[in-house]
Amino acid sequence: MYRLYGNSGMANLAPHMALETIGAPYEMVRVDTASKEHQGATYLRLNPTGRVPVLVDGEQPIFETAAILLHLADRHPDAGLMPPVGTVERGLAYQWLIHLTNSVQVAYLAYYYPERQVADAALADSVRQAAEVRAGELFDLLDKALAGRDWLTADRPGIVDFMLLMLTRWGRNFAGRPPRLLPNIGTHAARTAALPAVIRAFEQEGLTQPWY
Repeated sequence: MYRLYGNSGMANLAPHMALETIGAPYEMVRVDTASKEHQGATYLRLNPTGRVPVLVDGEQPIFETAAILLHLADRHPDAGLMPPVGTVERGLAYQWLIHLTNSVQVAYLAYYYPERQVADAALADSVRQAAEVRAGELFDLLDKALAGRDWLTADRPGIVDFMLLMLTRWGRNFAGRPPRLLPNIGTHAARTAALPAVIRAFEQEGLTQPWY
């Protein structure tokens, strides 16, 4: 049985959607980040970076959201969470998953933790504003990629779509333009959030509407 460590609405949300879609037995283990449980010795033995999430498969912990998603897709190919190996669609799935992780998620890191990006705390607000602009540019690109498509890389929802919904949600409180206001991103978010497995994951994490 899998164990997924995380907290409500954090980076564990996309793997949680995947686990619900797969239907394999798992346990959701809450990590109290407010009390810095993720920085304690017990958790650091699972993930030395001190971040959530961690997936424990048997006795092996795996961290990094994208790695967890890929592992689950590979372990359960019948769930169809990734296009077949060796196809162009598979390559595009890798492309967008890495883009979401290396570009969009990095912009969010600067947006939510701007003080980590500067030595002078007085500059933090400027960093946050720039990060929101950058995230908007990245979502513009994703919106174009979704034109005429229901899902980002295949003819059925998969791990890339779960990751995109999670990151769309994270921008719901942008002061300027939340991602959901982009026509294709908004439609994709609504379509993905209506999936029964996704509804279960959101509800189990205690997340209330509006989800994105």
